[in-house]
Amino acid sequence: MLRIRLAGEDALLHPTGTLYLSRWHTLLVADAHFGKAVSFRKLGVPVPSGTTSGNLAKLDEAIAATGAQQVVFLGDFLHSRRSHAAGTLGVLHEWRAARSDLALTLVRGNHDDRAGDPPASLGFTVVDEPLALGPFALCHHPRPRADAYVLAGHWHPCISVAGRAFERLRLPCFWLGEEVGVLPAFGSFTGMHRIDPRAGDRIFPIADDVVRALPPLPLP
Repeated sequence: MLRIRLAGEDALLHPTGTLYLSRWHTLLVADAHFGKAVSFRKLGVPVPSGTTSGNLAKLDEAIAATGAQQVVFLGDFLHSRRSHAAGTLGVLHEWRAARSDLALTLVRGNHDDRAGDPPASLGFTVVDEPLALGPFALCHHPRPRADAYVLAGHWHPCISVAGRAFERLRLPCFWLGEEVGVLPAFGSFTGMHRIDPRAGDRIFPIADDVVRALPPLPLP
């Protein structure tokens, strides 16, 4: 994990793509898209199985590493209405039953509008953006606000880097600007969007299960 200061607060960047706010014992997760693979399989697209279990194992890793008492999903928890498949929900319910003391909150995103809220039996608190937490506004859409530093998802940010053999790699990254911070997509079966950082932005790519800091672009 990489410890940083963000809006005057202590934060940890975990290589799963989650962000932990220490003061509130809260782990932020963007764009999990649970049930995306099954949604594609129902459309006849051959995609990997077991992504829900794999993503929950990643989530357990981040919870154990940080000691989080609350998890806030920054939108797009479920991918679509097809994500309410019995198999997907069964895995989610089994995971939840073993962690009944963990507080779960969903800040609705655009996919949640179509997929619907998680079943009440999963024990979520579900809210519309923004969700205020100290100096932060927890959102799905990365739009600046005058009254808080925004932490959001939606864009699935990645950065393109050059290797020694002249190859180029796309790495998921945390993109922390002056007013808005965007987390990488958590779900393993999600695409990425290459970003164009601005001067002063802080970029933290994830490679080989390590979060690294890139030198910030110089201010004009």
